[in-house]
Amino acid sequence: MSEYSRLFSGTNPTQVVLNPDTEDQLTCYGYRANRWKLLLFILLSFSSFGFLLLLMLWRPELECYIKRKKCHLRDADTILIQDHVKRWFVSQVETKGFDDHIGAPEKYNQFGESSDEDDPECCDTTRLKGPEVSLRYFDHQHVRYLWELGVRSFVQLRDLSHNTKCSTIMEKFQGLSKVEQAQKQVVYGANLIDVEVKSYWRLFIEEVMNPFYIFQIFSIVLWLMDDYYYYAACIFLISVISICISLHQIKKQSIALHDMVAVTEQTMEICLGQGRGYEKVPTSCLVPGDLIVLPQNGCTMTCDAVLVTGTCIVNESMLTGESVPVTKTPLTHQEDEEVYSPEIHKRHTLFSGTHIMQTRYYGSARVTAVVVRTGFRTAKGELVRSILFPKPVDFKFYRDAMKFIMFLGFIAALGMIYTVVMYVKDGIHPFKIVLRVLDVITIIVPAALPAAMTIGITYAQNRLKKESIYCISPPRINFGGRLDAFCFDKTGTLTEDGLDMMGTIPVHKSSFLPLQTDPSKLDHGPVLNAMATCHSLTIMEGELSGDPLDLIMFESTKWVLEEPGRDTSKFDTMMPTVVKPCTRDTFLPNQEQPPLEIGIIRQFTFSSNMQRMSVITRELGKEHMELYCKGAPEKIISLCVSSTVPTDIKEILQSYTLQGHRVIALAWRPLDPKLTWHQSQRISRDKVEKDMTFLGLIVMQNKLKPQTRPVIRKLIAANIRCVMITGDMIETAMSVARNCGMVSPQDKVIIVEAVPPDHNGPARVEYRHSEMPTDRDTENTLEYSRLEMETSNINFHFAINGKSLSVITKHLPDLLPRICVVGTVFARMKPDQKCQLIHKLQSLGYHVGMCGDGANDCEALKAAHVGISLSEAEASIAAPFTSSIPHIECVYTVIREGRAALTTSFACFKYMALYSFIQFVSVMILYSFEANLSDTQFLYIDLVITTSIAIFMGYTKPTLVLVPKRPPGSLVKLSNLLSITVHVLLVAIVQVGALLYLMAQKWYTRALPDEDAATQKCWESTTIFLVSSYLYISVAFCFSRGPPYRKPIYTNIPYLVTLVVLVSFSTMMLLLAPHPILDFFWIMPLWEKDFHFRLVLLAFPATHLVLCWIAEYTLTATKCVKKMTAVCKKKKMNPDSYKYIRNEIMMTDWPPIGQSMSGEEAFRQTVDQEGGEELKEEEESMHVGIIN
Repeated sequence: MSEYSRLFSGTNPTQVVLNPDTEDQLTCYGYRANRWKLLLFILLSFSSFGFLLLLMLWRPELECYIKRKKCHLRDADTILIQDHVKRWFVSQVETKGFDDHIGAPEKYNQFGESSDEDDPECCDTTRLKGPEVSLRYFDHQHVRYLWELGVRSFVQLRDLSHNTKCSTIMEKFQGLSKVEQAQKQVVYGANLIDVEVKSYWRLFIEEVMNPFYIFQIFSIVLWLMDDYYYYAACIFLISVISICISLHQIKKQSIALHDMVAVTEQTMEICLGQGRGYEKVPTSCLVPGDLIVLPQNGCTMTCDAVLVTGTCIVNESMLTGESVPVTKTPLTHQEDEEVYSPEIHKRHTLFSGTHIMQTRYYGSARVTAVVVRTGFRTAKGELVRSILFPKPVDFKFYRDAMKFIMFLGFIAALGMIYTVVMYVKDGIHPFKIVLRVLDVITIIVPAALPAAMTIGITYAQNRLKKESIYCISPPRINFGGRLDAFCFDKTGTLTEDGLDMMGTIPVHKSSFLPLQTDPSKLDHGPVLNAMATCHSLTIMEGELSGDPLDLIMFESTKWVLEEPGRDTSKFDTMMPTVVKPCTRDTFLPNQEQPPLEIGIIRQFTFSSNMQRMSVITRELGKEHMELYCKGAPEKIISLCVSSTVPTDIKEILQSYTLQGHRVIALAWRPLDPKLTWHQSQRISRDKVEKDMTFLGLIVMQNKLKPQTRPVIRKLIAANIRCVMITGDMIETAMSVARNCGMVSPQDKVIIVEAVPPDHNGPARVEYRHSEMPTDRDTENTLEYSRLEMETSNINFHFAINGKSLSVITKHLPDLLPRICVVGTVFARMKPDQKCQLIHKLQSLGYHVGMCGDGANDCEALKAAHVGISLSEAEASIAAPFTSSIPHIECVYTVIREGRAALTTSFACFKYMALYSFIQFVSVMILYSFEANLSDTQFLYIDLVITTSIAIFMGYTKPTLVLVPKRPPGSLVKLSNLLSITVHVLLVAIVQVGALLYLMAQKWYTRALPDEDAATQKCWESTTIFLVSSYLYISVAFCFSRGPPYRKPIYTNIPYLVTLVVLVSFSTMMLLLAPHPILDFFWIMPLWEKDFHFRLVLLAFPATHLVLCWIAEYTLTATKCVKKMTAVCKKKKMNPDSYKYIRNEIMMTDWPPIGQSMSGEEAFRQTVDQEGGEELKEEEESMHVGIIN
């Protein structure tokens, strides 16, 4: 699909879709200034006292609708942008001219390939002609979009990483002239990743403009006008403190991110091309296409560049989290026809932020690289962009909260109507009516609601921090409470980072020899030589360093490695790197025969796509060179002469991989004696990596981390589905899944294999049983059987590799949901496939978590609802959670805290809703008597009672054990709505009952209205205030549910003390209040009345507490309510949800084992055999069971 798509035909469109069908999709609309609309805007702004400006700040699209006129994109000075989640943004169209002395470039973007023109570097953009000497563009979230004449649309600015062949990079970009550099600097801008640190004043303005604080300001002004000075002053003080804390945190985070990405200004030597020599320029001036010279002693990369000459030793800990030197080699001519990709060709790519430790070159040649990406377009820039502009959290809980606030607004409207009717009827002054009407809004819609809902999250975040788990996206903590599926990487996450050498299995005359546990004792020959030479190890500061697997393999041979001369010179020259055995002859050589030394002439570095690496070597005294190769067994076998491969290779491989061991295959081939050293440096690997002799296998142990098995067992017991997504072999992954408990001992594992369509027919899929050994531990088997009965009735698991998954995704998409629902092991998965699988699970209704430890997992970590990185690499900081604990115990902790935080959020929301209704009922009752609560009474209710309860309610810690049932995720579910409705009726009945009891007293006299006073002492307000004070405490106590997600309420000592103090103080005011208390709270002297009256008043809230407890814990949990909830859910059951699909699978004999079938033939055939009507009836009954 093209990179842009017009929404309607015409040569001059008014809108366009950029990056269609991606997460970066933008729908752009053209607007330009209009003087008449601008005049109207000014008039509306003044007439609305600036409220229109606030609306435009909250809804940026209004600026275009009100001030500007829609127009063709070619004439637009403003672009209205809507992203894929329906958020709106406004960007200004900029025009930048080119200086006369440099002129305009012939093309904006000179890096794309085109099939339509003879010029191989012709881009998709139209050449500038005639008077067109300026650049027209807009920037959105640090991505630039250029206006292109040929397509009459904006198109994203491209660079060398887009649609450029490797041959073009090596042959064309030999250095840019100064004019070309200047032109490209205009187009691409500075090579900087500049994170803006806003001033406190600007942050203050932005924070105050938040709707929450605007509502607070409105409320404070209203209260001051109504003479509520104490209350207004306290709310103002609290708001100021809240703003200051928020500003400090935002500023601190901005500075931390700015310092993390900041790079000390340095210079880089660039080639000017065509023999013009070299020149040093600031790195901020680098542009795509520059040919840079890398310094001998290393540097920190500030751009993404592809190596074209020489070799580099790079520390990529920023990407991988491991300070392991990585060798980068130059592009080769065998890749000429390949389109360059930083991911596919990452072994040749130097990424921004990584540190070049050494450069190694051929003789006197320079180590050079071509700049491919700069600024925010680099890998590091994309990482920073993902932090600055995170994907919005779409949680049903928050959507329901907004719906409920709208409902409260509707209730407020009813209250306002009632107030107007009552006050007009009594002839109250219009100004006072307006105050009372507006006051209703501040009562029914509590301004503290957003803050109260985040208190539980804040406590959870602090507790996680104490556990060395850091969260950069606090709202995602609540997501942790809803997780029902969790995906794990294998190596470094479930298993230990390092490997242990188990031994080598040599091949002799096409037959395997016994396992040799000490490879150094092997006879000198190709097997030992392969282990000593086939690696990318190097010496750094006197220490051998490189890939851990290579280190373990080489050290097991007990050979030594020597590199000639200085580290940065004579690399790959006639004096190559040498390996030799560490024996007496090595140091005291026999003069009669040459010592055993092998020179490594050339390396073909490891490629994840090729799944192998190889070296060309020459042994001292031999006339020919040799090739040694190691890699994935299936790949090495395909490159070997079949007669050299043992016939029982499949059985031997399975015997080790099914035990969870890592297996590497070795191969060897003598090269043509006529092959010279110079030819060996230019020959392509596909010409030498063929017709090899199979040498044997290297077996390494990859042990489970001690915490893995217990955590997986607890997650399964909590009804959380566990899935493994790994790049390792499928057999090894299945073994680890069995050993760690993802696959229970009695369950079967079915391997799914899919083949793409060919001349024999359409794409087909086959299901076959694996030959995995089962756990014969009776105790474990019984325990897992119990867990399986509690969680799922499906007694088999799918295992599939990335290749088969791609075939199913592309050719058999209807089968993909079932694969995802039953799949437990996904092996040989590429980074993009991991991310795609996460998205597919989410589309099926799963709340998905992901835990990984490497840069390969970054995209999946960001895509998951809860992504936990075990790596401290900079590339992993974009994950919502980062754990310093290097094992998956953090997963269990995050889920426990998530469930507790979500439960707390629900409790706080329900409490704040009831608090609003209690006060609303109180005020409506008092309005009927032309009375109201006093300033200090509001102060006591809102600040002393409500604020203290909201603060300490969320302090309750999570339980230590996860239960199978998850906390509810919807506020508007039937049980919640019924609970709130019952509680509202109870508080209304109690307050009205107390008032009626007051009016029944012989001494009662109704207060006369006083229009000159905002409030007045009266028996009505005294009774309502004293009784309602208990109601706030009662509902808070009943909503503070402990188990199964939080510890009991008595463990929350601060909260318990708060409740006791509040009850004691309220009781003192009712029974024994001294005069100062009565005067301060404007309470009538109750002590003058009989004690019986006060005791009966106390009985009203006591009765409410009992009824409230019954309503919360008994009424809403009855079978009738549960059945009604299940029926409502069944009606909403989505056929595409994982529950529906899982239920469908359980009622059939699918999958057909041992059959190769296309599409959904097997599944549909089984369904048809079951019978239509009978199946539907069974589905309906099963759905209710699943929901419950």
